[in-house]
Amino acid sequence: MVVIRLARGGAKKRPFFNIVAADSRNRRDGRFIERVGYYNPVASGAAQSLVINAERLAYWQQNGAQLSPTVARLAKQAAKAAA
Repeated sequence: MVVIRLARGGAKKRPFFNIVAADSRNRRDGRFIERVGYYNPVASGAAQSLVINAERLAYWQQNGAQLSPTVARLAKQAAKAAA
């Protein structure tokens, strides 16, 4: 099953997450199919903290991909900010 989830990157104590479509059997930071966006919880100043390609997110959902609970929350937040 394809799942859209967060893959952690960044340095120690400075998290940065890529929002990726990946096979559920692969590990969290392992191989993924496509990068759909990113989330930077420690963004400051003019830096964007959340970027999601809504077209690609919708495409993967139409093809049966499941969102992780955190990605579902972030997608809802991004849609609210875009509207």
